[in-house]
Amino acid sequence: MNQNPEQIARDKIDDMLRLANWVVQSKSKVHLSANKGVAVREYQTDVGPADYVLFVDRKPVGIIEAKREDEGHRLTVVEEQSANYANAKLKYLNNDPLPFVYESTGTITRFTDYRDPKPRGRNVFSFHKPETIAEWLKKGNSLRERLLSMPELDETGLRPAQIVAVNNLEHSFKKNRPKALIQMATGAGKTFTAATFVYRLLKHANAKRILFLVDTKNLGEQAEQEFMTFQPNDDNRKFTELYNVQRLSSSYIASDSQVCISTIQRLYSILKGEELDESAELDNPNENSWLQNKMAKNKAVPVEYTPKVPIEQFDFIVIDEAHRSIYNLWKQVLDYFDAFLIGLTATPDKRTFGFFEENVVSQYTYEESVTDGVNVPYDVYTIETEISQKGETIKAGWFVDRRDKLTRKKRWQQEDEDTEYKRNDLDKKVVNPSQIRNIIREYKKALKTTIYPNRIDENGDYEVPKTLVFAKTDSHADDIIKIIREEFDEGNDFCKKVTYKVEKDKLDENGNVVEKGEKAKTILGKFRNDYYPRIAVTVDMIATGTDVKPLEVLLFMRDVKSINYFEQMKGRGTRTISKDKLREVSATARTKTHFVIVDAVGATKSKKTDSRPLERKPSIPMKDLLGAITMGVADEDLFLSLANRLIRLEKQITEKEKDRLLEFSGGKNLKQITKELITAFDQDEIEIKAQQELDKIPVQDLTPALKEDAFAKAQEELILEASKTFNGELNDYLDNVRKQHEQIIDSVNIDTVTKSEWETTSVDKATEIVKDFTEYLEANKDEIKALSIFYNQPYNRRDITFKMIKDVMEKLQLEKPLLAPESIWNAYATLEDVKSKQPKDELTALVSLIRRACGIDSELKAYDSTIEANFNKWIFKQHTGQHNRFTPEQLDWLRMIKDHVVSSYHIEIDDLDYTPFDAKGGKGKMHQLFGNQMNEIINELNEVLAA
Repeated sequence: MNQNPEQIARDKIDDMLRLANWVVQSKSKVHLSANKGVAVREYQTDVGPADYVLFVDRKPVGIIEAKREDEGHRLTVVEEQSANYANAKLKYLNNDPLPFVYESTGTITRFTDYRDPKPRGRNVFSFHKPETIAEWLKKGNSLRERLLSMPELDETGLRPAQIVAVNNLEHSFKKNRPKALIQMATGAGKTFTAATFVYRLLKHANAKRILFLVDTKNLGEQAEQEFMTFQPNDDNRKFTELYNVQRLSSSYIASDSQVCISTIQRLYSILKGEELDESAELDNPNENSWLQNKMAKNKAVPVEYTPKVPIEQFDFIVIDEAHRSIYNLWKQVLDYFDAFLIGLTATPDKRTFGFFEENVVSQYTYEESVTDGVNVPYDVYTIETEISQKGETIKAGWFVDRRDKLTRKKRWQQEDEDTEYKRNDLDKKVVNPSQIRNIIREYKKALKTTIYPNRIDENGDYEVPKTLVFAKTDSHADDIIKIIREEFDEGNDFCKKVTYKVEKDKLDENGNVVEKGEKAKTILGKFRNDYYPRIAVTVDMIATGTDVKPLEVLLFMRDVKSINYFEQMKGRGTRTISKDKLREVSATARTKTHFVIVDAVGATKSKKTDSRPLERKPSIPMKDLLGAITMGVADEDLFLSLANRLIRLEKQITEKEKDRLLEFSGGKNLKQITKELITAFDQDEIEIKAQQELDKIPVQDLTPALKEDAFAKAQEELILEASKTFNGELNDYLDNVRKQHEQIIDSVNIDTVTKSEWETTSVDKATEIVKDFTEYLEANKDEIKALSIFYNQPYNRRDITFKMIKDVMEKLQLEKPLLAPESIWNAYATLEDVKSKQPKDELTALVSLIRRACGIDSELKAYDSTIEANFNKWIFKQHTGQHNRFTPEQLDWLRMIKDHVVSSYHIEIDDLDYTPFDAKGGKGKMHQLFGNQMNEIINELNEVLAA
């Protein structure tokens, strides 16, 4: 009990070594064959006794310089002293310098591998296992040395931003930077970039195992899919045929896995030695305000060394969505491992930059990705209604429905007082079907007239572009779905709810199945790959990585205050998709040049904040308390807070709801559950339970340590008994049943649309696009032949050929990828009344746009329609001047010439020898029909049609 500080430190170091599978021996009792790894205290060297010399397979491999705890701040100063011991000759042995050197106080430990090119000490959580050191020695070169000889990157199939990210990251590795951050816009291929450098690290740096860390189960599944489909350039096999990829669903990490995919929640629970309920992996833990507040008060439950998961388990850790869940409680998981950390994020904040020590190896913003054509830009269309903006009042005396949120069962009642509701009460306290209906009705109308007007299929019907609607709650989503199906006059398949969770069957009041539930993946897969559903409504399907490339509209019917969350929501629409792939699910679509945000709640204008729960002082939602319990957090405040909520809830819920709760709790009622939560930290109860075990031990054998252990074990068992009741289904039920049971259905106050238009920013953007296009044409009018004719020699338009227009298009695509014909057309449509439909052919659209920009046409008209009108005018004139000048057969030929000009912009005499003319007799037949007028007619049509 009266140990000096040095001895206390040695005892701690001894314990750490034993946990890491070392046998600790004194210099007088050395037995090097006792274990694979042996740590000998006070071993004599030619410069004095080393505190510990480490032996692996009987050979000396390293030393530990021990210092008392209050010398932790001086460990870097001690490095020279420990290096001297490492370079010294050991008594009895003719050894080379020892490569593995530690300095430790038992609380702080530093490690240097002197095999590294520029040996640099680093903090480690504990000591490496002897088996690991044996493996390192067998490999020869150290990992950091192997990183220096990585071969040049094969850039085939990689985008420029991905090439920069991989090259800069590997440069950072070579500089031995322990942390690196890759900032890459959503949709720019972060996970593919990660798969690329992970493959290179495994193959060329001989990395043992790499962890891909996520914070939701959904992101883990998507990462697994990415690795399964990834095929490297230098091998015709898939990644998973070359390396074992394991997505953790338990605490077992396979010894032969080279890539592990895990949520940070699961890894934390593994290091805590606790089982994890799968429901804890569904939500991003950074949103749990209870955990955030506990961390703010510095009461984190520390992780401890776990022998089955040593600190060297992973050489590299890739952290997906690194801006979210790597702070506070969760940071311990990353501090535990002796590994390089690589962060991936589209939306970093100050904390992210700080955590990664400002080592941002590549930054690729959304704006840059749009400029490069990797992502698409967006326009904002605003819909406002009277009630959406101002709310309404339900008057006393009105008869209205009240609806149970969970069962959706309605009852009719006469209101006995006025109920005023504001915009924020909508779809929570009050539902106004007219408000939802007016937004959906206006959206349908705006789609056809303004947003995507040219989506008419071959049957003359309008095809709704793939649309994702963001709803506030599950109940709100159900209301939206019902109204969408009605307003669009479509069936169930047209509009579906898409969620992370498995949708259960919907029952009517009698328990009959009204609508069969579907698995989340099934609905998401259909939305992504099939024609139906056209519209998906979601509450939780927002997280980064939810990839639905054919999405063309995001309809916001919920607001969000977090800027990062909002960016993620916007990110659902940014993905590019090939023309052919888009048309597989949207037949009338041309190309995805942009997406549209339809803002029905002011989401694009509301004030956004980068703050997090710990920076505020919110009352903790029950969902967060339940989530923390499920995570296995054993904290008195947590248990008592939840117990207090459940005591209140027990008095509020109905007998029917209490019976239903028993199904999820394993038969325990709320009183039992509450008692267990309180008992877990009741010192009297802990003492009673501990005493039952102590009574089994003879009195003469009792020691203070045994009593302390008995108390700790008793409390641990009580905590486990209380917490194991909670599971995903019970948590959901408790969270939902405690909420306000009823919503008032305001079917009396009818809403009206007050605003439906492109947002000012979209008008400004359209003006900028038209200006950019016009200036580009002006700047190149002397260089590009077709433009030179349009601007400088308009009388020669008849000489413009298909190849000339194609040259303009190719140059435009190369130099101004954002100026796609569809984007420019849409910009004109935003600014002026464009009566003409956009041509299906991009080149024809481009001719139309050039004619408008250079002033040949005073309004934007489809060039194919212009040719058609010019042809009809010419024929009419011919027949008026010379009554029925052309025979029916001659007219057929003239129409063929017109059709050829529509697709090729010009016709030559020699074109008559090719399709479709050759099948009708070619040049000879036309001469036979028109005689010496043949050349004159062709020249005249070239001129007239291009007018």
